[in-house]
Amino acid sequence: MKNDNFVKLLECHGVKPTANRIVIAKTLAVQERPVSMKELEYKILSIDKSNIFRTLTLFREHHVVHIVEDGEGGIKYELCHSHDAEYDDDEHVHFYCECCHRTFCLYDTPMPAVDIPEGYEVTSANYILRGVCFECKKKKK
Repeated sequence: MKNDNFVKLLECHGVKPTANRIVIAKTLAVQERPVSMKELEYKILSIDKSNIFRTLTLFREHHVVHIVEDGEGGIKYELCHSHDAEYDDDEHVHFYCECCHRTFCLYDTPMPAVDIPEGYEVTSANYILRGVCFECKKKKK
């Protein structure tokens, strides 16, 4: 993606496109899976930890990133491909490998519909499957 596309993405979500925010969005975009804050720090050595954290918090508030809880207390971030600053229209299922501790996006697996009691309002969902990924399963054989 070109810088112009990241500027448009951030503006679409009501986020001012500063140089650091563009770098963070670009770094998230090239990841093949959701990444932790620590992984992001190692990939972006030119921006300090607190600035990365503040940017991720801002991105979360404006639906620029998804937060994925891996079920073991870890939080991973991934760039949203949503077209709305108020709603994530690209939610999908995630898979956490208990061997390699990586989290994978299962884009072609839709979020299952869940009936909730009257009076409740769902604002987001985190659906994660746990098990052994294809690569780890292959190594075990």
